[in-house]
Amino acid sequence: MSEIIKDTVSFIKTRIQDEPEVGIILGTGLGGLVREIDIKVSIPYNEIPNFPVSTVEGHSGKLIFGKLGGKNVVAMQGRFHYYEGYPMSQVIFPVRVMKYLGINTLFVSNASGGVNPDFEIGDLMIITDHICLVPNPLIGKHNPEFGARFPDMSDAYDKKLVAKAKEIAKESGIKVREGVYTATTGPTFETPSEYKYFRIIGSDTVGMSTVPEVIAARQMGIPCFAMSIITDLGVPGKIVEVTHEEVQKVAAAAEIKMTKIFTKMLENL
Repeated sequence: MSEIIKDTVSFIKTRIQDEPEVGIILGTGLGGLVREIDIKVSIPYNEIPNFPVSTVEGHSGKLIFGKLGGKNVVAMQGRFHYYEGYPMSQVIFPVRVMKYLGINTLFVSNASGGVNPDFEIGDLMIITDHICLVPNPLIGKHNPEFGARFPDMSDAYDKKLVAKAKEIAKESGIKVREGVYTATTGPTFETPSEYKYFRIIGSDTVGMSTVPEVIAARQMGIPCFAMSIITDLGVPGKIVEVTHEEVQKVAAAAEIKMTKIFTKMLENL
């Protein structure tokens, strides 16, 4: 473990009593899941040594510790993005920290733009694979403590967790999609030609996060489950001007269903 991570983990451990089993990263407009957590400790990012600070509206910037679905969880209420100017080592830093705090599973959520013509605004999509169009977070000097230099990505999103989510959604009467998430740098929303390109290369939805965190987690052997809320559409004939505020609004309206699925999944872990 690097000295920086060690310092951060040591500080956090002085503030918590229970070791977290599950890490949760909440995306744009999706911080409301925290209301369902039986919160024991809440630490603002700016109080945590070496921790980045959220600079994007819709990302509150707190590390939450508590109980959800009967499991001890640590939830990031706000994540970090490459487009904020952070190097990838900072974007994935919280995942490294959560691993050394004790998590054995990672749940990730995001708001994204659908490029699959079958999708509608407000749909939930279980991510089954990804395309990485941002700098790979593992570029640079290798630290063998984090795992393999060349980690396999054939099972980036845990198939058992995906199957369980689909089962829970069916039982709960919640419609879910599944598909491929493409990560871009942002911060611009895509042009019509870019949306078309993403669909051609196999994308179902596109966003500006998630993939770096999943790559880091998989390198460290952490099973991952991720879900997108489709907040806008990059489909010919359905493309309209998009604002960050609208994205937050759609995400917040749909997150109740996502929260139900996440909570039930935690109960079944």
